Amino acid sequence: MSASPSHSPSKSLENAASRLPRRQWLAAVGLSATGLIASRSSGAQGAASVPQRLTAATPEGPFYVADAPERADITEGLHGVPLELKLTVLDVRGQPVAETVLDVWHCDATGLYSGFADQGEGHRGSAEGNTHLRGRQPTGADGVATFRTLYPGWHRGRTTHIHCKVWRGARELLTTQFFLPDALSEFLYTQLPAYRRTQVRDVLNSSDGIALEAGDTVMGAIRELPDRYVASLTLVVDPATGPTGFWRRGPPSGDRPERPGRAPGRGPAGPAATEGDARVHALVPVATRERR
Repeated sequence: MSASPSHSPSKSLENAASRLPRRQWLAAVGLSATGLIASRSSGAQGAASVPQRLTAATPEGPFYVADAPERADITEGLHGVPLELKLTVLDVRGQPVAETVLDVWHCDATGLYSGFADQGEGHRGSAEGNTHLRGRQPTGADGVATFRTLYPGWHRGRTTHIHCKVWRGARELLTTQFFLPDALSEFLYTQLPAYRRTQVRDVLNSSDGIALEAGDTVMGAIRELPDRYVASLTLVVDPATGPTGFWRRGPPSGDRPERPGRAPGRGPAGPAATEGDARVHALVPVATRERR
């Protein structure tokens, strides 16, 4: 039986979020709260006859656990900012790929992954033996699978991200990570107690090597609904050739431990976190380009 996570977000999180001036804050950095990103949104409808670019493969990372529970709700009762993941698997012709299974995992609000102990960064608790924020499920005839989860936190050296694998039977078609709007992440991390940390997030989308190398095929589209955010992404695969992209051969050797337990080191800290106007410009790329 899985133990309760040591760093559960506050049960009052949803109430706290409803009292925050979210739209005003996002507007101040140049984003609307209801149209944060308009890239590669999920859904085969309307894309069936449009040729698609393959989604870039990225590293699996050190915290993958095989045989995650098959389920749509991966929260296991954790409290946090509700996030619905709507993922669509298409081929390069824009057609749904039949008989695929999606496998997703990500860290909690404090940056911890379930299934591992001793993850560093000042964390005193252990998530070893837990399975929260992990799950897998088959896609429907439309290529879509939807997961109920929580907005992820962050850990040192990486921007906010969610991991995903696409399987067809025992064959892996894609391993990738996808990324969320920095301005929204910044708001949640600085305003909500469950996500607030003494450290400043050191890496943004604009300075994360994996995000930059993978490009816009892994940028999620976000919508805000009254009771949750919805993150959508189309995962384009080639069932004949399998993974493609800059990490098509898989993660570097030694990047993943053989089994859950003690986590490997996460390496040196990323670049120093920017502050003030420079940070706003890094969070909002359009503003950065306009000032050049």
